[in-house]
Amino acid sequence: MISEKQLKIAMLSTHSCPLGKLGAKDTGGMSVYIVELARELGKRGHQVDVYTRVHDPRDEQITGLGNNARLIHLRAGKIGFVDKLAVYPLLPDFVRELESFRRQNDIHYDLIHSHYWLSGWAGRLLQKQWQVPHITMFHTVGAIKNALGIGDREPELRLRTEQNIMQNAQRIIVATEREKRDLSSHCNAAPERISVIPCGVNMDLFRPMDRELARQESGMSSAEKHILFVGRIEPLKGVDRLLTALAYLKDKLPVKLWIIGGDARSQQEVERLKVLARELGVQASVAFLGLVKQAELPHYYSAADVCVIPSYYESFGLVLLESLACGTPVVATDVGAAKSIVRAGKTGYVVPDNSPRRLAQRLMQILAKPPASTESRNAMRASVARYSWAYVAAMVESEYYSALAEYASCPLVSFQCSVEG
Repeated sequence: MISEKQLKIAMLSTHSCPLGKLGAKDTGGMSVYIVELARELGKRGHQVDVYTRVHDPRDEQITGLGNNARLIHLRAGKIGFVDKLAVYPLLPDFVRELESFRRQNDIHYDLIHSHYWLSGWAGRLLQKQWQVPHITMFHTVGAIKNALGIGDREPELRLRTEQNIMQNAQRIIVATEREKRDLSSHCNAAPERISVIPCGVNMDLFRPMDRELARQESGMSSAEKHILFVGRIEPLKGVDRLLTALAYLKDKLPVKLWIIGGDARSQQEVERLKVLARELGVQASVAFLGLVKQAELPHYYSAADVCVIPSYYESFGLVLLESLACGTPVVATDVGAAKSIVRAGKTGYVVPDNSPRRLAQRLMQILAKPPASTESRNAMRASVARYSWAYVAAMVESEYYSALAEYASCPLVSFQCSVEG
């Protein structure tokens, strides 16, 4: 039976190394997703090979991620950072290197799971060569980003490629029902081939810590209220809106904003935000911490009074889960899975948009209260317990088996069979 088979899975992350520094320009929630999913699938007995480009000359070709899961670096183009769009012409080389590695090691994969549109292009080509199902997850979609009109416009090349992948991948995994609707309306993706599977959180890593100890370790004063932002530093994340919200709070109570994220390639945006902070008169109340290792994030979540997600767009919003798993309330815009995760007045608030006044009002409601008790912090953590990576992996595994069964009944053009009958 297919449903009892241990699978060999080729997972693709062409443009971004899943073990890269989180919060860097091209490394965020997708990297966490890939690593955690690969590890959990490995625990379930499947063999998972995650393929990416060599990004650092110190990269070993093969790095273990956990039982039955490994990361494989392939040479495609120059070693080092390459802008995402510049990865596109390197994809044929990436596919050739992957196929060479597969042949040398006599591996026969049961399916392909690609992440992001660049990997989807490679996955589509490998699907043709291997005659196996191709399952894809976009994480962000160019047409949706362009509809928002925030930040740089996504190129036509990306839009066309995403359309092609959506028409040819056997299954598309999305993290929310909203994303499923968006793919159907913006990209004409067939709803019957889109499956909704939420993202997860590592409950062992992200857990409440003693607040005072966490503040000492994080350099946070006990005399102030502390607001936390965690994420990439780019216009789509709405950090400028959060800085403006801070200006509404600065005369009401002693407060400090801690911004985690951003690397050398984000410096132009960081400088823009610093200029804005000076113009708003809040520069003394803002700390730009840059990149922080994932293992250290629970200290900051536990030390903060509230975590804010002021984004214009999130496909899911892993930071929501991480903060609540650490017992820290959130204020989030109505993006990703925020409405299905946050319990108004109990674990935080969801605002309809990132209006600075709305953000400030909800932040004030949380900050004006005494610090959350141990009982309430444990309740916040319990509210996201169902989002374990083991649960997510079980759902993805079921999707794999379903795709394999469908493909076996109608090989090569199974996606056409489901549409054309």
